[in-house]
Amino acid sequence: MATEDDDRPRKKISHDIGQDLSLLSVEELAERVTLLKTEIARLEEAATKKRASRDAANSFFKK
Repeated sequence: MATEDDDRPRKKISHDIGQDLSLLSVEELAERVTLLKTEIARLEEAATKKRASRDAANSFFKK
């Protein structure tokens, strides 16, 4: 039997840098860690792509 909680949309997890963590549960902290690790990977991938584009442009214009 489904409860009323199953029908409600889940609140989107967000994190503010420097936020007070004392009111979060262990599960909420684990969700934040996962969220931030995923975001770090996305940022690193974007930086890698930008470096590759910059390096390609530099090599083209220096020759």
